Amino acid sequence: MTQVIKFHEVTQRHGALTRLDALSFQVTRGEVLALLGHNGAGKTTTMHLILGLLSPSAGQVAVLGGAPDSRHAATLRQRLGYLPENVSFYEALSGHEVLDYFARLKRADRQQVSTLLEKVGLGHAAQQRVKTYSKGMRQRLGLAQALLGEPSLLLLDEPTTGLDPAATRDFYATLGELQGRGGTVVLSSHVLPGVEPYIDRALILGGGRQLALGSIHALRQRAAQPLIIKVRGRLESDAWHTCVSHPRYTQLAQNAGEATLAVPETAKLDALRQLTHLPGIEDIAVEPPTLEHLYQHYSQRGHQ
Repeated sequence: MTQVIKFHEVTQRHGALTRLDALSFQVTRGEVLALLGHNGAGKTTTMHLILGLLSPSAGQVAVLGGAPDSRHAATLRQRLGYLPENVSFYEALSGHEVLDYFARLKRADRQQVSTLLEKVGLGHAAQQRVKTYSKGMRQRLGLAQALLGEPSLLLLDEPTTGLDPAATRDFYATLGELQGRGGTVVLSSHVLPGVEPYIDRALILGGGRQLALGSIHALRQRAAQPLIIKVRGRLESDAWHTCVSHPRYTQLAQNAGEATLAVPETAKLDALRQLTHLPGIEDIAVEPPTLEHLYQHYSQRGHQ
């Protein structure tokens, strides 16, 4: 598979402060990677190194076949789209004028400006001045700017900030189209439930170090976190109390007719067999650890 981004033992220092510490990872063509971590974890530094705005203090960074802080940068920037967390535009210009200006800067086809504005839901506001735009509309305009020139690599920092649920769905549909054409996406977000269905892998950073890297499935396997099993029905029988007293099960909550259990992955089938044979059980739902749970697990472990 084609490598789009490669970090090899990358360290980034700012005076006495180490922002990244020997970070190594790769991103391949067509992949969506989530870059996760608390403020100060190293996410923005990683983005800036990919963009060529920073040079590594040690190690090597390669993006689309070259060092982003070298003469390769001029070619790279025509193949790369970037949406910062806080987008800012010339407020006296219209949305169309802003996008046309960025198209000329990027040497992208200016005929796509109107199409992109329609795509992000701003066709009706194309001739309005940006100062009249809401936060969500500015975010949409930022996404349109990042998509200019059909980039091979898209970097997105908190891309759904200010977007309503419908706009968020449209945003991820647009990412899916880009990925379908072989585009690669690196996104940073604190809205973990929102990104979970759309990513291929997650890179979790803490204190400038890699805490975990892998698909959701791989992260679950390594974390060995329990499954959550939610049960609904008549939960007063002796058989029920015998079942939940099993040493490998932990009852997290129970109220009238509902209970929540934590069960190790290795005990899932045994637990389901027991529960389905209990009298009075009306429904059983199994919930594996979410990306948010995994993030908390690896972050806490990284601070131990």
